[in-house]
Amino acid sequence: MTITRRELLRLGGLAPLGLGLADLLRSSARAEPRGGPAKSCILFFLEGGPAHQDLWDMKPDAPAEFRSEFQPIASSAPGISVCEHLPMLAEQMHHVALVRSVHHQVVDHNAGSYYALTGRSPVQGGQLIVHDEPDNFPPFGSVLAQLRPVTRRLPPFVHLPEIMSNNGFDLPGQRAGFLGAACDPLVAGDPSLPGYQVPGLGLPAELPLERLAQRRDLLNAIDQSLAVLGDEPKFDGVAAHYRQAFRLLTSSEARRAFDLAQEPEAIRRRYGLPDRTDRSREARHFGGLPHLGQCLLLARRLIESGVRLVTVGTGRRFDQSWDTHRQHFPLLKRSLLPYFDRAFSALLEDLAQRGLLDETLVVAMGEFGRTPRLGQVTSGAGADAAGRDHWPHCYTVLLAGGGVRGGAVYGQSDRWAAHPARDPVTPEDVAATIYHALGIDAETRLIDPLGRPQSVALGQPITELFRAAR
Repeated sequence: MTITRRELLRLGGLAPLGLGLADLLRSSARAEPRGGPAKSCILFFLEGGPAHQDLWDMKPDAPAEFRSEFQPIASSAPGISVCEHLPMLAEQMHHVALVRSVHHQVVDHNAGSYYALTGRSPVQGGQLIVHDEPDNFPPFGSVLAQLRPVTRRLPPFVHLPEIMSNNGFDLPGQRAGFLGAACDPLVAGDPSLPGYQVPGLGLPAELPLERLAQRRDLLNAIDQSLAVLGDEPKFDGVAAHYRQAFRLLTSSEARRAFDLAQEPEAIRRRYGLPDRTDRSREARHFGGLPHLGQCLLLARRLIESGVRLVTVGTGRRFDQSWDTHRQHFPLLKRSLLPYFDRAFSALLEDLAQRGLLDETLVVAMGEFGRTPRLGQVTSGAGADAAGRDHWPHCYTVLLAGGGVRGGAVYGQSDRWAAHPARDPVTPEDVAATIYHALGIDAETRLIDPLGRPQSVALGQPITELFRAAR
């Protein structure tokens, strides 16, 4: 294990807490993998908040003001039904476990996303965390980048297609926070666009590898000169970014992993090829999700190549696609579910057929759900008579692979899908469950910039979801 100069200087600050070098070594040693079945994770983020009562926790006997317009259909998992507009996913539900009792109190998209993507409360000093801050807790991908760095010439953490934003801020929980820029994701763009290239991955024709090597040598010399300045925060991450860039630019392995042309046409069509070139309309204006299929296909390719975690967003920049305050049912039926159904079912089917599902955890979740009563208003955005507003008090998280028992159901919502009726679960518990599947103990410590050891998760893993206790 390597101790950085900053960590050595930090030891003095740890002494009042009763922590010294031995404690730091022990806390870092706890970060070693514990042999969980999942080597990697695809986090499918349904930003905006999907309505579980219209998708996979339907209440057909509820009163009309609560009940979905859609009908439930049977799935491949006994006793589990899904919405009639998810026929392809219905055939793959035997791979999926449902946690139907997730709840919290945060109705804000940005803060709720931070909660979901990190497992940490978004309330700090009485204020909501609504944008990136250098002391934010890191997301799952950044933690994996820190604890399980890849040995191949690939990024450990990739985000597709773009950084998600809302109300003028990038959603917090997407970048590495206090782990620093070296653990940030590679934001890889939209692979469904014509002529797709990973931003910065291609070498200009006028820059041969020999000149690139010369530039790397120059950078190393500059880096050594900067080292005499000490660990100044303003230089944090600069060298790490350049090192990652050089590694990727010279990696034929990385270029192959990102090349969807390597995939058979039938596979690309199964995931869903884009059906439109005009991307100016958001999903909430019936522009659909034409990027989704190829993003999930690329996620599978990256995981297969050795990337630890890939986050895939359902929307594009400034688009909380599942935020259906108005025209809720038409948007689901025409703009969201056709793309989601094809792409997500293809991912599960493809991973299973390739024998990758046991070693790949798949998580699909939003930051919250939607109101149980149609037209109910809980946020400033409101809702029309047939719309559903923000609702964090009960929603569903889907998990598959990584030792998860397909067809399992944990927790239960009440008759209106409004509150947990049994086995309530918090985002902290969801985070602990994700780390458990990846073989990382919740007590594994990260050292924050103030020298404080912080557990990667504060909740309890839902061990009942797994095929065998570890």
